[in-house]
Amino acid sequence: MSIQNKTKIHVWIPDLSEVTGGIQAYSSFLLEALISVVDNVEYEVFVKHDRGNHGGIAPTNGGNHRGIAPTNPLDGGNHGGIAPTHPLDGGNHGGIAPTHPLDGGNHGGIAPTHPLYIEAVRKSCTLERFSLPPNIQFHCAGGWHPYLRTQAFASQIIGYGLWQRPSLIITSHLHFTLAAYWLKRFTGVPYWAVAHGTEAWNIERQALKTALHYADKILAVSNYTRDRLLNEQNIDPAKISILPNTFDANRFKIAPKPQSLLKRYQLTAEQSIILTVGRLDSTQGYKGYDRILQALPEIRRQIPKVHYMLVGKGSDRPRIEKLITELNIQDCVTLTGFVPDDELGDYYNLSDVFAMPSKGEGFGIVYLEALACGKPTLGGNEDGAIDALCDGELGALVKPDDIDAIAQTLIQILQHTYPNPLIYQPEMLRQKVIDKFGFHHFKETLSDSLAAHFMLNHSQAN
Repeated sequence: MSIQNKTKIHVWIPDLSEVTGGIQAYSSFLLEALISVVDNVEYEVFVKHDRGNHGGIAPTNGGNHRGIAPTNPLDGGNHGGIAPTHPLDGGNHGGIAPTHPLDGGNHGGIAPTHPLYIEAVRKSCTLERFSLPPNIQFHCAGGWHPYLRTQAFASQIIGYGLWQRPSLIITSHLHFTLAAYWLKRFTGVPYWAVAHGTEAWNIERQALKTALHYADKILAVSNYTRDRLLNEQNIDPAKISILPNTFDANRFKIAPKPQSLLKRYQLTAEQSIILTVGRLDSTQGYKGYDRILQALPEIRRQIPKVHYMLVGKGSDRPRIEKLITELNIQDCVTLTGFVPDDELGDYYNLSDVFAMPSKGEGFGIVYLEALACGKPTLGGNEDGAIDALCDGELGALVKPDDIDAIAQTLIQILQHTYPNPLIYQPEMLRQKVIDKFGFHHFKETLSDSLAAHFMLNHSQAN
């Protein structure tokens, strides 16, 4: 897609390189898609929680990462008076990276963030597959103390918005729409927002409701989230488009059970292995791993050597460990703790079934990753898993609080008696999930929405 006149788009993101999770993964795919589908656009990317400083030279607060001269606590920029500074941006135009007072960033063509940060973004996201173009600038607020970070980030995005007047703002978290709304009130800059899951449901804060109603477009990651917004917020249906989660098909492929993991966890290739991947967060008990634990005694009664692998770390681990002890299933459960992203594919391939009977997922990228590895997959029938598993076409859907249904369905799947033959055809399962949710489809859907937006704006301008 090509835009006739040179355009600037601001992208507001919570995290890119320093945490992992569904919103972070979605944000990285969104950024890559934007860069690859639209020509003649300059991007200013604002990342709230990333530090951007990977050079180890003098602490900065998100802007100047060269460590030359003291940095201003407001913006991380160079305000030490080395060489004359430009009246517009407080930066140095005598050879040392120029900086802007809003964030210490560079507006002379050199990236405002340290090169190692750019590399970290690429490696931790999908962006490692290609070189970032010169038409993208990153601005990070993660160097601020957490108590001040929100205010600093808000000052940054609003300040740049007032100064640059971009053609469009895209925010990958609904809470950022509060700032976008006020920018639109004062400047007329249109904004889009991504609605993922729990942050978009049961919204009671009036300011956030107002910001959503004034958004030019809401990109919902699932029909489930879209329907919740329509039913709860009375938003114009024409404003909401579906842009489902996607995944990296090159990272998640069909492979035999890895011998290294079998040896590490003292398992055999013949054992039936159930897998869940997710944060063990006390606020995210909705993922359903405790229900699988409660179902295990019945599953083990019929499949004695079954083993459950729970991948993830978090504050809920002590409760889970206590539950495992109470159920006397210590010998058939492994809590792996944190697993690096580059090893996740091995864990999917170690399993015989992926199970996450959740009731609070906006979508669930882990379902796609498991399906791409050709694994039978079980999800809950009360949230975005319905979209990810295509209403049961690609996997099994169960009531997430029905422990007996979870147990019996997992037993059926492991005994190859579940009445959906597709889940036992790994190659076909993989191809279907790529066709439906692959990155190429994600890019096409986003491109269509952007084309419609800029075409409408162009016609209105004329």
